[in-house]
Amino acid sequence: MNSTVVRNLLVRGMLAGLGAGVLALVVAYFLGEPLVDKAIGFEESHAPAHEHEVELVSRGLQSTAGLATGVLVYGVAFGGIAALAYCFALGRVGRFGPRATALLLSGIALVAVYVVPFLKYPANPPAVGDPDTIGKRTTLYFLMMVLSLLLAVAATLLGKRLAAGLGNWYATVVAVAAFALAIGLAYAFLPVVNEVPADFPATVLWRFRVSALAMQTTLWAGFGLLFGELAQRLLQPTPTAVPASAVTATG
Repeated sequence: MNSTVVRNLLVRGMLAGLGAGVLALVVAYFLGEPLVDKAIGFEESHAPAHEHEVELVSRGLQSTAGLATGVLVYGVAFGGIAALAYCFALGRVGRFGPRATALLLSGIALVAVYVVPFLKYPANPPAVGDPDTIGKRTTLYFLMMVLSLLLAVAATLLGKRLAAGLGNWYATVVAVAAFALAIGLAYAFLPVVNEVPADFPATVLWRFRVSALAMQTTLWAGFGLLFGELAQRLLQPTPTAVPASAVTATG
């Protein structure tokens, strides 16, 4: 794959990330933001009167322009990174076409980058979590994410090595089982973080976490579909049909 193709895929990846970001923004705004408002209301109702801080940025601006900027910039950035990973993965993860490879890569990335860390350290709304431990919690989350990515790569390499002797099906089963076992051990040894206030509404917490998962699923699935189509058109363009009249005239 030459540099021109890589550059074209990178641009398409960023555009697909932008499009996926728009879809994720809709999910975040309609599913997540109402729950954020409820969590903020809970936090304010439990804070002493003298501890109420003056907002430097209004809540309305945060939930609209601020949310849109964050989600769309994230979409473009991760789209570019995912496109570069796609350039490396294409043709190395099996005999899949450009579109199927994009969907496969997006699915694996969703699981490794978000779902696995999320199950150990799920997203929390405002009022959940001690401000003094935010550094520790962030470090643990990124450590879990890096472990998940490394183990996913190791499982992929293991599956490819075993495929010659066991066949693709059994090699995949063994690789997935090894990945699950390693992740289970990481879950067991990494510290547990539970800083949910005793009287925080369980429904709000549950729905917020579901909305966060829905947003990420929309982002990655949207990217896989959009980028897969763009990559397919670039790498395997559909031949232009020749008009029948032109064939007759030539003949």
